[in-house]
Amino acid sequence: GGGAGGDQGSGGGVGGSAGAKKHGRAMMSPAKGVKVTWMMRLMEYVTTMKFFSEKFKIQMYPPFFLMRVTVKEISDGWRRVRCKLPLNILSRNPGGVMFGGFQACLADPIPAIACGRIFPGYSTWTRSMTVEFVAGGTGDLYFHFDFPPEIEEQVRRDLEAKGYSTPSFECGYYLKDGTLTTKITNVVAIRPKGYIKASSPPASDEFKASRLVKLEETLKEQLEKEQEQEQEKEQEKAK
Repeated sequence: GGGAGGDQGSGGGVGGSAGAKKHGRAMMSPAKGVKVTWMMRLMEYVTTMKFFSEKFKIQMYPPFFLMRVTVKEISDGWRRVRCKLPLNILSRNPGGVMFGGFQACLADPIPAIACGRIFPGYSTWTRSMTVEFVAGGTGDLYFHFDFPPEIEEQVRRDLEAKGYSTPSFECGYYLKDGTLTTKITNVVAIRPKGYIKASSPPASDEFKASRLVKLEETLKEQLEKEQEQEQEKEQEKAK
């Protein structure tokens, strides 16, 4: 799904992030106005337990658990990640291949989580993501994510120079025989802790202007309607 703006954005609920402490362990801080549910508490418990491996935490994330995601590898401090996304009755689309929504769901948070692990102390989330279907996913798919050394170095320079960075990662899905089926471009926002600006880009001036005009017209129509109703009431009283 789309990127959220938590301590680690869309990856915050999966990998866990440092927040307020309670009972001697890190607690996730939900966004303002968000009601904490039992599922969120369960996710919080799983992600903050040190005896759970990173692989287990990802696989137990409720959407991924239902999708039967298997984490095959997390190595080099999250610089290399490999996951298996099985083709089954739930993930198969009417055309007989892997549903694109399943692929996007798994590809969304992984780069953001990796950035959060490699650059602790910053808020990270998915800024944008594009999906290009090269070939049909006719079988189980394997998601490949790698954190290139040159991008890591650029991020470090950005953080040192301006305090934030927005790296872009190229990753993808492959069949077991190595055939590329889906190209993913994932852009991650790395911002200072407590950054509250919306992760989505602001609306264009043209969009905002059109919305204001529509709002003005709606209010004008409502006002005229209320005035007509008042006049009718006065006329009824006069009779």
